Amino acid sequence: MQTNGLPKALLAWSSGKDSAWTLHVLRQRGDVEVVGLLTTINEVHDRVAMHAVRTALLQTQAAAAGLPLWPVPIPSPCSNREYEAAMSAAIRRAQDAGITIMAFGDLFLEDVRHYRETQLASTGITPLFPLWGLPTKELAAHMIQGGLRARLTCIDPKQIAASFAGREFDESLLADLPPGADPCGERGEFHTFAYAGPMFHRPTPVERGEIVTRDGFVFADLLPAE
Repeated sequence: MQTNGLPKALLAWSSGKDSAWTLHVLRQRGDVEVVGLLTTINEVHDRVAMHAVRTALLQTQAAAAGLPLWPVPIPSPCSNREYEAAMSAAIRRAQDAGITIMAFGDLFLEDVRHYRETQLASTGITPLFPLWGLPTKELAAHMIQGGLRARLTCIDPKQIAASFAGREFDESLLADLPPGADPCGERGEFHTFAYAGPMFHRPTPVERGEIVTRDGFVFADLLPAE
């Protein structure tokens, strides 16, 4: 099924910069119609899985993007079996809605891409990776220069300093990252919340709340700002 002559696409949405930039790229390309944002929600903490963004902020962000959320609740902890069952239900819903494409903001991790392709095989839904293979140093700079604004919500202190939690994703942060860290955090160095940029009709102002360490990661709780 197509709308306005374009295939319907669902975008895997982490609330972070890469998925936000993927939305921007897809809208610029104009060869698919993004009709929803698919997000896994930790139902115990009511937050975006791994990024730990409050669901209320996620909802405000999705409204700013002008797209409906497709929340996928998962337990915590979550086994692979439970995760795959939740995603299978979301895929069936997408099939029923006539969606033929699922887009991802992955950059270069081959195992992650292979997993997504395997999960969608034989579903009639084609995986799409608009940012795949782009040099991440240049991509990070391009995002910032293009108006994307984001905050770091989760960092892996085994890879970068805990003090990065809550910081702005900007040129200063890129300059301060250790040499081995990926500028886009693709290896799990950090995760972000995108609060402004060309993919949004309006910003979602945030301020940094409490910094907590849990399960080996450091999280910055983002709160709505006036």
